[in-house]
Amino acid sequence: MNVLIACGGTGGHLFPGIAVAEELEKRGHNVLLLISEKKVDAQASKKYGELDFLTVPAIAKPPTLSPKMILFLFRFWMTLMRCKKILQSRDCDAVLGMGGFTSMAPVIAGRRMGLATFVHDSNALPGKANRLTSRWCHRVLVGFEEAGYYFKKNRVEVTGTPVRRELAKLPERAVARVKYGLSAGGSVVMVMGGSQGSKNLNTLAVEASKAMPDVQFLHITGSLDYDRVVVMTTGLSGYHVLAFCDDMASAYAACDVVVCRSGASSMTELSYVGMPSILVPYPYAADDHQTANAKVFEQAGAAILYQESDLDAGELVTGLTRILDDTVHSTMIEKIESLAVKDAAARICDVMSVDILT
Repeated sequence: MNVLIACGGTGGHLFPGIAVAEELEKRGHNVLLLISEKKVDAQASKKYGELDFLTVPAIAKPPTLSPKMILFLFRFWMTLMRCKKILQSRDCDAVLGMGGFTSMAPVIAGRRMGLATFVHDSNALPGKANRLTSRWCHRVLVGFEEAGYYFKKNRVEVTGTPVRRELAKLPERAVARVKYGLSAGGSVVMVMGGSQGSKNLNTLAVEASKAMPDVQFLHITGSLDYDRVVVMTTGLSGYHVLAFCDDMASAYAACDVVVCRSGASSMTELSYVGMPSILVPYPYAADDHQTANAKVFEQAGAAILYQESDLDAGELVTGLTRILDDTVHSTMIEKIESLAVKDAAARICDVMSVDILT
């Protein structure tokens, strides 16, 4: 098969798309990954030079009655025409959108050409773009069973959300800790501030660390807040700061608990590697979908959920201390591993193969 996967815009769309591409190529199929022109896509895709990437412009849909709709419709039409040419030149059999407005134009173009079309939504509460894109899809694939409620007019398959192949086997903890300059003994907390709205969460993590001198911290700040956090942590023993991490397998292997936002990609990776967490949803996420994601983990006993407005450094210390208790930590690992779908990429490929052949 010749398959186009539209997966740009955020890491939450890109990395699952890469995982599906790896599985398809493993099966002998040809894959083209369509990504946006954003810096995050260019930065993340550099590591996967063996895969075939192509960029297209993509813009989010403004409110329907906004004057910006005129420009949006023109640019969308241009992107739609470009996607049609790409699909024709690659003789594609199918289009898989991994979410967001980067997926919409390729999926619509594919449907108009009579190709098999799919969209995958990794959130418990699907985004508006995916709900709209689903109108042109043969089948909708979801990461959480709860998401199926929002696609009542579609055939829905619960596949889970794929993770990159590099997470299939984590390195030895001792090796991973050496890589990041961490001591071999004791507990390590990973903090992932993320690229969006991370300043307050980053600050809370630094303040919490001061009350936990026996615990080491590995803090991935995002590029926008890196310099500020470096200044804040100067002189703090056992505090290690990164702007960006291109080896998450080693980062997970080195740590015992994660403090992070609750985007779908992070949630999937946490369950895949069996990592207890404190989840702090990004408060301005569309439709508050990150809270919906976090509640699935909280209700399963796999994570502690804090709303950012209710969280201070003292509460964060309390939560981390609770999770790092040996008994609680072991129980949470069991709970979170029960949520993992480790063959999600294979499930997606199986569904696509059946629909294409029939």
